[in-house]
Amino acid sequence: MQNNKLLSVSIAREKMLQAISPLSSEKCSIFAAHNRIVAEDLFALISHPAEAVSSMDGYAARLSDIVNIPTCLPEVGTSRAGYAYKKPLLAGQLVRIFTGAVIPQGCDTVILQEDTQNVLGKIQINELPKLGQFIRYPGLDFSAGQKIVSKNSILTARSCALIALAGLSELPVIRKPKIGILTSGDELVAPGQIPKSGQLINSNNILLSSLIKASGGEPIDLGILADKSGALIETLKNSPNLDLVVTTGGASVGDHDFITNDIKNNPNAALSFWKIAMRPGKPLLFGKYENTPVLGLPGNPVSAGVCAVLFLAPVIKKFLRLNPSLSYSKALITEDLSKNDRREEYLRAKLVTDDEGIRHVTPAIRQDSSMLATLNEADCLILRPAFAPKIKKSSTVSILNFPNLF
Repeated sequence: MQNNKLLSVSIAREKMLQAISPLSSEKCSIFAAHNRIVAEDLFALISHPAEAVSSMDGYAARLSDIVNIPTCLPEVGTSRAGYAYKKPLLAGQLVRIFTGAVIPQGCDTVILQEDTQNVLGKIQINELPKLGQFIRYPGLDFSAGQKIVSKNSILTARSCALIALAGLSELPVIRKPKIGILTSGDELVAPGQIPKSGQLINSNNILLSSLIKASGGEPIDLGILADKSGALIETLKNSPNLDLVVTTGGASVGDHDFITNDIKNNPNAALSFWKIAMRPGKPLLFGKYENTPVLGLPGNPVSAGVCAVLFLAPVIKKFLRLNPSLSYSKALITEDLSKNDRREEYLRAKLVTDDEGIRHVTPAIRQDSSMLATLNEADCLILRPAFAPKIKKSSTVSILNFPNLF
């Protein structure tokens, strides 16, 4: 347990990540593999193309039969996709062929349809072809046994198509972390209900569920937690087989905030730390109940959202064997900023790029942690280190872009 000194954001995040173990793998159908993480290198079962095929519409022929131009040869059959010409191509013959069709045995070139004409029932070739032209040979794209996808890759629509084309219908992926979501507060009502006086619609479960899904996890809504001692532990007892539990609210110092003490005082639980030196998001905690990590986010929607980006998203990446590091970039601030205090600050902001490719970032006018509309309008966070001095307009600042779909 820590002393009264507030932990820095980086140390708090590192403590969390050290407590998270990457998950095991499971089998997954190719039809459900999009956006999953590959657990092993994948190798093609078959080559593509498996046979020599034509890349153009035209005529399959032997180059040795076309010495002089023009040359007329008889058409003896047709080869099209799915219906190959089965006989060997003999000397002095050609076969009508279409794009994607198998090259007949004995053929070594394809003549473009545009370079021919029908003359008295024969095909007249008007342009001298090159050996092997317009033939896609076996394994042009990839060969059987070739590695096509590296482990720990995120499967895109393109890679899923490639895997299917390579003959795989099932593949090993990292198991999705099952993450329970608990939103605390007697004032909360479910989305769709009209709140009465003193009540508030529960938006945090929607925010966290969406972020968890977008990050590759499986959210499990555990409902609204009552503001009473022991409610957290009772819920956790009845929610086994979770990889992580995320709470919002109830971790501050008010008379009706019980989550911290529930974890601190239960013999089957342990509190790693509580409160960090950041704004918004100071009342953040991390601990565990039995073997399940518990991440307690603030209740204010903006604080919960910012902390989810800084802590929850990296934790999910660690579960999925991805790099959990946050990637900051630079931009020019469009207004003066006053000096900062001892807490690291994350300002909601808008980022634009001018015609010369220079990026400019503008903080929201108001940064109140209850203003969810301001968070929605922002597309990045400006990082202000603890004790940062005041800076002038056009100075360079560090920014953190929001994850996709956040």
